[in-house]
Amino acid sequence: MSEDDGYPVHYGAVKRGTPVYAADGQQVGVVDEIVDNYREHILDGFIIENTDGELRFVDAPEVSRTAERAVRLTIDSAAVAQLPTPEKGAPEFSPRRSGRIGKLLGGNWRRR
Repeated sequence: MSEDDGYPVHYGAVKRGTPVYAADGQQVGVVDEIVDNYREHILDGFIIENTDGELRFVDAPEVSRTAERAVRLTIDSAAVAQLPTPEKGAPEFSPRRSGRIGKLLGGNWRRR
């Protein structure tokens, strides 16, 4: 790693637009979205926008490091080009912390 990626961070702290680098050091895109398993609190992967503007899904085992200013992968840039496009899944809902009135009116869930 020739550049300073900054301090290691939890995957949830990675910001949209963070550069993504392949194992060969080439920038292959930027983070578009974090995909996590909400119930088990583990990373499922990242959706990245490659240099052509296309979205690709990077599975969690292919992520070697998340830092303040970069995400590093375990695969090279040729393998990144072969990654699948993300699948559009059903909408997910998570509990919303609201008071009694919110629960009474059914406003206790929000779309993620």
